[in-house]
Amino acid sequence: MISAVKQPSTTAFVVNDIARTGLFALRRKISLPPLPASTLPSLLCSSSRLSLKPMCVSSSRQVVGSRDEELQFRCEAYEADRSENVSVPAEEPQSSTAQKVKIGIYFATWWALNVVFNIYNKKVLNAFPFPWLTSTLSLACGSLIMLLSWTIRIAESPKTDLDFWKSLFPVAVAHTIGHVAATVSMSKVAVSFTHIIKSGEPAFSVLVSRFLLGETFPVSVYWSLLPIIGGCALAAATELNFNMIGFMGAMISNLAFVFRNIFSKRGMKGKSVSGMNYYACLSIMSLLILTPFAIAVEGPQVWAAGWETAISQIGPQFIWWVAAQSVFYHLYNQVSYMSLDEISPLTFSIGNTMKRISVIVSSIIIFHTPVQPINALGAAIAILGTFLYSQAKQ
Repeated sequence: MISAVKQPSTTAFVVNDIARTGLFALRRKISLPPLPASTLPSLLCSSSRLSLKPMCVSSSRQVVGSRDEELQFRCEAYEADRSENVSVPAEEPQSSTAQKVKIGIYFATWWALNVVFNIYNKKVLNAFPFPWLTSTLSLACGSLIMLLSWTIRIAESPKTDLDFWKSLFPVAVAHTIGHVAATVSMSKVAVSFTHIIKSGEPAFSVLVSRFLLGETFPVSVYWSLLPIIGGCALAAATELNFNMIGFMGAMISNLAFVFRNIFSKRGMKGKSVSGMNYYACLSIMSLLILTPFAIAVEGPQVWAAGWETAISQIGPQFIWWVAAQSVFYHLYNQVSYMSLDEISPLTFSIGNTMKRISVIVSSIIIFHTPVQPINALGAAIAILGTFLYSQAKQ
């Protein structure tokens, strides 16, 4: 209901009552008895200043669902010669600006942490080529950080039940496979090449959703896949240090993360867990899944020999590299999940595209990766396609 109270030149009031039902509106005018002159100043003024102009009072009520379920009521006064559209409070632009600054900080932190992780992760894998153990240490470090945070109450522990962990299990399986496959890829090829191939994840997402889940998409989404697939193919064909294991690792990582997102959407409906705690629980379960497989595939004896070799070649700073890649892996993922609480999936997708650009460029500069012009063109086309995909899916 929307009501307006207007004061004419006399002291009498007229009420314009507008009742809306569906597509119809009724307007009624009701005359009210004159008010005593002594009460007018207190009615028309919200401060010590007295306005000589007629005043209007507008109220609005928003009802969702049942008509008896009232969610919001607002009443504001304004001068009669002004528009009846109530002005936005002054605090709202400030809160909007603060929100944009907060999102900008999230993005900058997310990108910076991801770049640092990829640099240290590649350094570790160059000296210690055991991706299964490296992946396990990353998950173990994050799990330990969050368990300590919950214990000393730095972070509020999540309220979970058995159904939560059951729904999280398939997500953790897909996350584990994707994490290990990406690490295997980076142990065999350049960081830039791994991320160029991983920029093709939207193509896997559309194909899986279309043929396995029966979802349909606008034609523009399918068109946006062409530069993604073509750019990745061009980059792979012109990669100077191409390795099939590294290429397949990145492809498997793409597919696994697509299923992780699908399982997460289906299983976490109705679950009230923050992004930070959700990723913490995901890390703990993934660690439990990965540890026995890492021991079976590589094993402590191989790890011990490789560790001694790395220490003898690199020195004690190798320990710092391992610690840094483990800590920064958890931090960048934690920040990315926290940012999902603040932004839309579209904004997150665009941010993820920009993140890959920052990782590719920084890794090429730091590791002096040789890049042919046609290889760089393929990478640019693939990343452009990823951006077009995020826009087309809006």
